[in-house]
Amino acid sequence: MPDRSKPINTRDAILDATDRLLAREGYKRMTIDELAREVGIGKGSIYLHFTSKEEIALSHIDRIVERLKARLRQIADGPAPAGERLHKMLLERVLYRFDSVQHYTQSLDELLSRLRVQLLARRKRYFSEEARIFADVIAGGVESGEFAPTDPLAAASVLLEATNSLLPYSLSSAELGSRPEIESRVAGIASVLIKGLTS
Repeated sequence: MPDRSKPINTRDAILDATDRLLAREGYKRMTIDELAREVGIGKGSIYLHFTSKEEIALSHIDRIVERLKARLRQIADGPAPAGERLHKMLLERVLYRFDSVQHYTQSLDELLSRLRVQLLARRKRYFSEEARIFADVIAGGVESGEFAPTDPLAAASVLLEATNSLLPYSLSSAELGSRPEIESRVAGIASVLIKGLTS
């Protein structure tokens, strides 16, 4: 839900409307005309911010990931022990994505099947950027003696790969299960993996 306490800019309004239309209509049926009506602006105004429907859909996904990364950094910079922070970060990584698209009836891969090549390239970048945030926490845990010596980036990549199957890409939120089920599965995976890092 958008925060109505602060004014929303046109670009964000377009991306908010994109989210609603993707959930309601799907990518194939979403049109620029419909998007403009949903936002309450002229079609030309859409093109002042985006060059195509493809760019709009991909920017919507980019925005979800940017917001997630900000949340991950906030947890990473917190005062808790490294293991506790990693546990919270893994939960946040999966549940934030789930919450962001839980109102979709299709998986993101189905929704954006026509953008598969661009989406896969972006996904690789997203995971790489997330891995660096996790690696910083792991490096701090190694430095403090909480974790055994390890390659922080390699360990971070393993943490992400182990939880990727719970992300709403190839499965819809309904197919993944309820939020409490997913939270329990992520917590179990996180506990096992973080135990493997401890010295």
